[in-house]
Amino acid sequence: MKFSFDLLVRLAVAVILFQTLFFKFTGAEESKYIFSTLGAEPVGRIGSGIVELIAVILILNPGTTAIGAVLSLGVITGAILSHLFILGIDIKGDGGLLFYLALAVFVGSILLIWPRRKTLPFVGQYL
Repeated sequence: MKFSFDLLVRLAVAVILFQTLFFKFTGAEESKYIFSTLGAEPVGRIGSGIVELIAVILILNPGTTAIGAVLSLGVITGAILSHLFILGIDIKGDGGLLFYLALAVFVGSILLIWPRRKTLPFVGQYL
């Protein structure tokens, strides 16, 4: 497999999303706090985890990277907006780590979508 910037971005986005799944699926204190504050515990926590897992699988498959990146962009936009308007940047003393990781996934998802935009069903022809 040829190493490239695209592969690096795919791996970075996938790893960030994947590592949060353990906390969501095991009901870690921080995850429960976040989704309780949002009024979406446990359904929002588990549901977003499932969508993120699907996004990771799709991002890692070169043929479905664009669709996975669109999924991750949608989920992570919700996370960023939640941080900005409800949760705050710092969650339980994390120094903003979760927020900054969300920003990295947001930028990475855009970097994955843009060169593949014409392959996206329904919207590719307009971009």
